[in-house]
Amino acid sequence: MLLRAGTGFGAVALADLLSVEGALGAWESSARTAQLPARAKSVIFLFMEGGPSHMDTFDPKPLLNELAGQPLPAGFKRVITAMGEVESPLLASQRKWAQHGECGTWVSDWLPYTASKVDDIAVIRSCWTNGINHSGGVCQMNTGTPLAGRPSLGAWVSYGLGTENRNLPSFVVMTDRASDPVNGPRNWSAGFMPAGYQGAKLERGPEAIRYLNNPEGIDDERQRAKLDLLAEMNRDHLEGRSHLSELDARLRSYELAFRMQAHAPAAIDLSEETEATQELYGLNDKDVGAEGINFRRNCLMARRLVERGVRFVQLYSGSGSKWDAHSGIEKNHTTMCREIDKPAAALLTDLKQRGLLDETLVVWGGEFGRTPMSEKGDGRDHNPTGFTMWMAGGGVQGGQVIGETDELGFHATKERLHVHDLHATILYLLGLDNMLLTYVHKGRPERPTQNEGGPYTAITG
Repeated sequence: MLLRAGTGFGAVALADLLSVEGALGAWESSARTAQLPARAKSVIFLFMEGGPSHMDTFDPKPLLNELAGQPLPAGFKRVITAMGEVESPLLASQRKWAQHGECGTWVSDWLPYTASKVDDIAVIRSCWTNGINHSGGVCQMNTGTPLAGRPSLGAWVSYGLGTENRNLPSFVVMTDRASDPVNGPRNWSAGFMPAGYQGAKLERGPEAIRYLNNPEGIDDERQRAKLDLLAEMNRDHLEGRSHLSELDARLRSYELAFRMQAHAPAAIDLSEETEATQELYGLNDKDVGAEGINFRRNCLMARRLVERGVRFVQLYSGSGSKWDAHSGIEKNHTTMCREIDKPAAALLTDLKQRGLLDETLVVWGGEFGRTPMSEKGDGRDHNPTGFTMWMAGGGVQGGQVIGETDELGFHATKERLHVHDLHATILYLLGLDNMLLTYVHKGRPERPTQNEGGPYTAITG
C-alpha cells in the first residue's frame, strides 16, 4: 500500500516532469546554489589514459641521469609496482629541459606548446594514488576509489550544481580512439545516485551525436506525439517500480534528446569556427594520425560545450591505455605528446581570449605516473606513489609549481596531494565543499571523497 501510495505521488510529479515545458525536472533544469564562493563554473578534464611519465615531461631529475643503469639506491623506499620492476636499473630521461614563461617552470621538449602557457598553469608534482594497475588507477582518478560502484567526479558535479543549459547534457565524455577507456562507462557512471547524473558519451568524428536528426518524413510534431505516447507507456511501467532510477533517467534522456535536436547541432558544428581557430587547434595538421585529429576536435568541442553551459567535459587521450609505456617509451610518448600538446595549449589560449578561462577549470593528467626504474630496457612501469598533474583557469593561480617528488621522481615528498585532495580541490574551485556535498544512500551520507581529503586552497594564490 505504501509503495503504491508513494508511486501515486511520484506520478503527479512525473506528469509534470514529462510535460513539454518541464521535462527535466527542477534538479536538472536549474543550477543549485554553491556551498562556497565559486571560482569556476565548469571543468574540462584532459585525461591521459595509461599514465604519462612525469620525469620526462614536467619533473626533471638530474640525478636520474647520473645514476642511469644502476639499481635504485638503498635509501629509497621500495613499493609494489604493477610489473615488479623495483630492482631494475634506473632509466635516464633523454629529454632536453628548459625554463619557460615569466615564472620559469621547467618543461621538457616533448611539450613545447604547453610550455608556452606555463604562466597560466599550476603544475602539481606531488600527486599520489592507490591503484597500481590501469583498472584501479583509472577508476580511482574518476570516482575516488579503485573499486567500481561509486559515482564519478563528473556525476557529483552534476548532482551538486545542476546544469546551466537544459538543452544539453551537464556531463559529457569524449574519446579519441575506437577503444573505450579501461572500465568503460563505469568511469562516468552515477554509481548509487540516480542514473540521470551519469556522463553522456559523444562519438568521435563529425557525427558526434548519433541519430540527432529525425528520420526522413518525420517532422517535429510527429516526433513529439511519439514521445508523448512513449512517456505514457513508461509512466504505466513505472507504477510499482519507483525505485528504479534507470527508468527515470531514460525518460529524461528522451526528452533531452528531443530538445537537443534543436539546440545540439549548433554546439557540435565545428565548421562554424574561423579558419584561424581551426588552425590554432591544428585540425588540419598532417603530423598526427586520425586519433590526434580526434583529440584536437574534442578540445575545440569542449570549448563550445562549456561556452553553452555544460558543467563537466572529460576528454580521453589514448583511450585504451595508449600512454602505457612499459617498453619503447621514446616512441610511445613522442607520438602521444604530439597528439595532445598543441590542442591542449590551444584550448587555454582560446578560452582566455574569449574571457572563459577565469570561469573554466582545465585539468591535465593520467591515472598515475611512471617509475624511474626501467622495464624491458627502454620503458617504465606504473608509478602511483608520485606523479604530476596540472590545473589552469577557474581561479587557479598560474605560474606556480606545487609539491615535490624525491630526487629520482619515485615518491611524492612535499605537499603530497592524494586523489581525494585533487577531487576536493576541483570541487572547491566550483564552490562545493567535499564534506558538505552528500547523497544519502541506504541511510548513509555518502561524500565524493569518502570522508577523506581536503582542498589545496593555496592553488588560488
